[in-house]
Amino acid sequence: MTYCLDKNSAVSGNESKLVKFLNKCMPCIVRPIIMKWSITQVLTVTEQLEAGVRYLDFRVAHKAGDPSMNLYFVHMVYTTVTVQVLSLPLEWLYTWCCLFNVVPTLRTMWQRGYQVIVSYEEDLEMLKHCELWPAIPYWWGNKTTTHALIQFLELMKRMGRPETFFVAGINLTENLSYILVHPFGSLKTMTLRSLPCLKIWVRKQYPGPQKEGINIIAGDFIGNDDFVGDVIELNTKINPQLDCPSKGSGTKSISFPAF
Repeated sequence: MTYCLDKNSAVSGNESKLVKFLNKCMPCIVRPIIMKWSITQVLTVTEQLEAGVRYLDFRVAHKAGDPSMNLYFVHMVYTTVTVQVLSLPLEWLYTWCCLFNVVPTLRTMWQRGYQVIVSYEEDLEMLKHCELWPAIPYWWGNKTTTHALIQFLELMKRMGRPETFFVAGINLTENLSYILVHPFGSLKTMTLRSLPCLKIWVRKQYPGPQKEGINIIAGDFIGNDDFVGDVIELNTKINPQLDCPSKGSGTKSISFPAF
């Protein structure tokens, strides 16, 4: 949801005291830097779905001191839209794969063609809402270089894949040192510079239940080049007869290695 970050919003309560202090003391300098390194997508959520994305990572929060009950998306700062914007992907889902009032097994979902899963990371909320699935493990490298990120992902693969869904994140992450060394950079330039090498890594992967198999692959700025098509194409390594278009269409059904 970072395509609609609010440049005038407060810094998230989860950020460090240093970031909050600098933003308060030098907003004209710090705020543009925060915005450059917070935006991870430029496509709207509907455009991401149309592009073939099948894995969406939402970070939801309530603004501190906000008297309303509105919930926003957040990535260092809050979005201009509330969670009500999820009515847009809901409308998109109405056209082909929405399931209501049933808590099925994964096997049942595949048999009936249902492909929407909502997982949540907070264990206490999981106990209150049985319709939510438990958190999907995310391999987050927290690396600033492509080489270090690929080393991390390969290490995780050698340790063996989880028995459940899991996400391999090919997203680079900046830190304060990196930002200071690259004062005119941005997360977008950092990401696009790394994509050629990361796409080579993606194409070499093999989905499936084997020890080093890949399941879900997530990345930033997915609207660039043919990243989505590369991930979808991995399905053909399991079933060569699959018709895997380079971009998702609202009516085609594909195996679950998603984004």
